[in-house]
Amino acid sequence: MIVAIDGPAGAGKSTVASRLAERLGFRYLDTGAMYRALTWLAMHDAIPLDQSERLGELARDNPVELDEAGRVFIAGKDVTDAIRQARIDRLVPVVARHPQVRTVMRSRQRELAELGDAVIEGRDIGTVVVPDAEVKIYLKAERDVRERRRQAERPDIGADALATDLRLRDESDAARMQAANDAVEIDTTELDVADVVARVESLVRERLAA
Repeated sequence: MIVAIDGPAGAGKSTVASRLAERLGFRYLDTGAMYRALTWLAMHDAIPLDQSERLGELARDNPVELDEAGRVFIAGKDVTDAIRQARIDRLVPVVARHPQVRTVMRSRQRELAELGDAVIEGRDIGTVVVPDAEVKIYLKAERDVRERRRQAERPDIGADALATDLRLRDESDAARMQAANDAVEIDTTELDVADVVARVESLVRERLAA
Protein backbone atom coordinates (compact mmCIF):
# COMPACT_ATOMS: atom_id res chain seq x y z
CA MET A 1 0.00 0.00 0.00
CA ILE A 2 1.09 3.54 -0.74
CA VAL A 3 0.13 6.44 1.52
CA ALA A 4 0.72 9.82 -0.13
CA ILE A 5 1.03 12.88 2.10
CA ASP A 6 1.18 16.32 0.48
CA GLY A 7 1.12 19.89 1.72
CA PRO A 8 3.15 23.07 2.15
CA ALA A 9 6.32 23.48 4.22
CA GLY A 10 5.60 23.54 7.93
CA ALA A 11 2.29 21.70 7.70
CA GLY A 12 3.81 18.70 9.47
CA LYS A 13 4.35 16.32 6.55
CA SER A 14 7.76 14.95 7.51
CA THR A 15 6.99 14.38 11.18
CA VAL A 16 3.59 12.85 10.51
CA ALA A 17 4.87 10.67 7.67
CA SER A 18 7.86 9.32 9.58
CA ARG A 19 5.81 8.50 12.69
CA LEU A 20 3.02 6.99 10.63
CA ALA A 21 5.47 4.79 8.75
CA GLU A 22 6.92 3.60 12.04
CA ARG A 23 3.46 2.81 13.43
CA LEU A 24 2.46 0.89 10.31
CA GLY A 25 5.79 -0.81 9.67
CA PHE A 26 5.99 0.90 6.25
CA ARG A 27 9.01 2.49 4.63
CA TYR A 28 9.23 6.28 4.86
CA LEU A 29 10.17 8.17 1.69
CA ASP A 30 11.09 11.81 2.22
CA THR A 31 11.04 13.24 -1.30
CA GLY A 32 12.22 16.62 -0.06
CA ALA A 33 15.42 14.97 1.15
CA MET A 34 15.98 13.68 -2.37
CA TYR A 35 15.94 17.19 -3.82
CA ARG A 36 18.16 18.35 -0.97
CA ALA A 37 20.65 15.61 -1.77
CA LEU A 38 20.80 16.63 -5.42
CA THR A 39 21.27 20.27 -4.40
CA TRP A 40 24.13 19.25 -2.12
CA LEU A 41 25.79 17.26 -4.92
CA ALA A 42 25.42 20.09 -7.43
CA MET A 43 27.09 22.47 -5.00
CA HIS A 44 29.77 19.90 -4.19
CA ASP A 45 30.52 19.47 -7.89
CA ALA A 46 30.33 23.23 -8.57
CA ILE A 47 27.51 22.87 -11.09
CA PRO A 48 25.64 26.17 -11.66
CA LEU A 49 22.09 25.83 -10.35
CA ASP A 50 20.59 27.49 -13.41
CA GLN A 51 21.75 24.75 -15.79
CA SER A 52 18.67 22.59 -16.17
CA GLU A 53 20.15 19.97 -18.49
CA ARG A 54 23.27 19.42 -16.38
CA LEU A 55 21.22 19.14 -13.20
CA GLY A 56 18.87 16.66 -14.85
CA GLU A 57 21.85 14.58 -15.98
CA LEU A 58 23.36 14.79 -12.50
CA ALA A 59 20.12 13.46 -10.99
CA ARG A 60 19.90 10.69 -13.60
CA ASP A 61 23.50 9.59 -13.08
CA ASN A 62 23.29 9.68 -9.27
CA PRO A 63 20.02 8.16 -8.06
CA VAL A 64 19.28 9.02 -4.44
CA GLU A 65 19.15 6.14 -1.96
CA LEU A 66 17.07 6.16 1.23
CA ASP A 67 17.67 3.43 3.80
CA GLU A 68 15.30 2.09 6.44
CA ALA A 69 17.02 4.11 9.15
CA GLY A 70 16.21 7.36 7.34
CA ARG A 71 19.71 8.02 6.04
CA VAL A 72 20.13 9.68 2.66
CA PHE A 73 22.85 8.75 0.16
CA ILE A 74 23.92 10.19 -3.18
CA ALA A 75 27.01 9.45 -5.26
CA GLY A 76 28.06 6.96 -2.61
CA LYS A 77 28.08 9.56 0.16
CA ASP A 78 25.96 9.73 3.32
CA VAL A 79 24.55 13.27 3.16
CA THR A 80 21.90 12.89 5.86
CA ASP A 81 23.25 15.71 8.02
CA ALA A 82 24.79 17.84 5.28
CA ILE A 83 21.48 18.38 3.47
CA ARG A 84 19.95 20.07 6.52
CA GLN A 85 22.28 23.06 6.36
CA ALA A 86 20.80 26.54 5.98
CA ARG A 87 22.42 27.07 2.58
CA ILE A 88 20.66 23.95 1.28
CA ASP A 89 17.35 25.29 2.59
CA ARG A 90 17.78 28.41 0.51
CA LEU A 91 18.82 26.68 -2.71
CA VAL A 92 16.59 23.60 -2.88
CA PRO A 93 13.71 25.53 -4.53
CA VAL A 94 16.09 26.72 -7.24
CA VAL A 95 17.05 23.15 -8.13
CA ALA A 96 13.60 21.63 -7.69
CA ARG A 97 11.88 24.01 -10.08
CA HIS A 98 13.74 22.68 -13.15
CA PRO A 99 11.45 20.39 -15.19
CA GLN A 100 14.38 18.14 -16.13
CA VAL A 101 15.15 17.58 -12.47
CA ARG A 102 11.55 16.91 -11.51
CA THR A 103 11.13 14.36 -14.30
CA VAL A 104 14.13 12.34 -13.10
CA MET A 105 13.20 12.65 -9.44
CA ARG A 106 9.60 11.61 -9.97
CA SER A 107 10.76 8.54 -11.85
CA ARG A 108 13.12 7.65 -9.01
CA GLN A 109 10.37 8.21 -6.44
CA ARG A 110 8.11 5.80 -8.33
CA GLU A 111 10.91 3.21 -8.38
CA LEU A 112 11.23 3.48 -4.61
CA ALA A 113 7.46 3.34 -4.16
CA GLU A 114 7.29 0.07 -6.07
CA LEU A 115 9.54 -1.64 -3.52
CA GLY A 116 6.61 -2.19 -1.15
CA ASP A 117 4.41 -0.57 1.49
CA ALA A 118 5.45 3.05 1.94
CA VAL A 119 4.47 6.45 3.25
CA ILE A 120 5.62 9.09 0.76
CA GLU A 121 5.50 12.81 1.52
CA GLY A 122 6.12 15.85 -0.63
CA ARG A 123 4.24 18.44 -2.67
CA ASP A 124 2.88 16.61 -5.71
CA ILE A 125 2.87 13.02 -4.53
CA GLY A 126 -0.82 12.19 -4.71
CA THR A 127 -1.41 14.22 -7.87
CA VAL A 128 1.63 13.34 -10.00
CA VAL A 129 4.12 10.90 -8.50
CA VAL A 130 1.73 8.16 -7.33
CA PRO A 131 -1.78 9.21 -8.40
CA ASP A 132 -2.99 5.65 -7.75
CA ALA A 133 -1.97 5.71 -4.07
CA GLU A 134 -4.56 3.94 -1.96
CA VAL A 135 -4.62 6.68 0.69
CA LYS A 136 -4.00 10.37 -0.06
CA ILE A 137 -3.67 13.02 2.62
CA TYR A 138 -3.24 16.77 2.25
CA LEU A 139 -1.98 18.57 5.34
CA LYS A 140 -2.33 22.33 5.70
CA ALA A 141 -1.94 24.94 8.44
CA GLU A 142 -2.05 28.69 8.93
CA ARG A 143 1.16 30.39 7.80
CA ASP A 144 2.06 31.84 11.21
CA VAL A 145 1.84 28.36 12.71
CA ARG A 146 3.97 26.94 9.93
CA GLU A 147 6.54 29.67 10.54
CA ARG A 148 6.73 28.79 14.25
CA ARG A 149 7.16 25.12 13.45
CA ARG A 150 9.95 25.83 11.01
CA GLN A 151 11.64 28.04 13.59
CA ALA A 152 11.49 25.21 16.13
CA GLU A 153 13.01 22.85 13.56
CA ARG A 154 15.73 25.29 12.48
CA PRO A 155 16.70 27.49 15.46
CA ASP A 156 19.96 28.30 13.67
CA ILE A 157 18.07 30.45 11.17
CA GLY A 158 16.58 33.81 12.09
CA ALA A 159 12.79 34.17 12.27
CA ASP A 160 12.69 36.84 9.57
CA ALA A 161 14.79 34.75 7.22
CA LEU A 162 12.58 31.72 7.80
CA ALA A 163 9.43 33.73 7.19
CA THR A 164 10.85 35.00 3.91
CA ASP A 165 11.97 31.49 2.94
CA LEU A 166 8.51 30.10 3.66
CA ARG A 167 6.83 32.79 1.57
CA LEU A 168 9.17 32.17 -1.35
CA ARG A 169 8.64 28.43 -1.11
CA ASP A 170 4.87 28.85 -1.12
CA GLU A 171 5.11 31.04 -4.22
CA SER A 172 7.47 28.63 -5.97
CA ASP A 173 5.35 25.60 -5.10
CA ALA A 174 1.96 27.19 -5.81
CA ALA A 175 1.38 25.24 -9.02
CA ARG A 176 2.18 21.94 -7.28
CA MET A 177 0.56 22.72 -3.94
CA GLN A 178 -2.84 21.28 -4.68
CA ALA A 179 -4.72 18.45 -3.03
CA ALA A 180 -5.70 15.49 -5.19
CA ASN A 181 -9.45 15.29 -5.80
CA ASP A 182 -9.68 12.16 -3.66
CA ALA A 183 -7.35 13.35 -0.88
CA VAL A 184 -8.47 13.79 2.72
CA GLU A 185 -7.57 17.31 3.83
CA ILE A 186 -6.48 17.84 7.43
CA ASP A 187 -5.89 21.28 8.92
CA THR A 188 -3.11 20.79 11.46
CA THR A 189 -3.15 24.36 12.78
CA GLU A 190 -4.60 23.39 16.15
CA LEU A 191 -3.72 19.70 16.18
CA ASP A 192 -0.68 18.05 17.70
CA VAL A 193 1.31 15.44 15.82
CA ALA A 194 -0.14 12.49 17.73
CA ASP A 195 -3.69 13.49 16.78
CA VAL A 196 -2.83 13.82 13.11
CA VAL A 197 -0.94 10.52 13.03
CA ALA A 198 -3.82 8.74 14.77
CA ARG A 199 -6.34 10.10 12.30
CA VAL A 200 -4.30 9.13 9.26
CA GLU A 201 -3.48 5.73 10.71
CA SER A 202 -7.19 5.11 11.20
CA LEU A 203 -7.85 5.93 7.55
CA VAL A 204 -5.08 3.59 6.42
CA ARG A 205 -6.24 0.70 8.59
CA GLU A 206 -9.79 1.15 7.35
CA ARG A 207 -8.54 0.85 3.80
CA LEU A 208 -6.39 -2.18 4.64
CA ALA A 209 -9.39 -3.90 6.17
CA ALA A 210 -11.70 -3.13 3.24
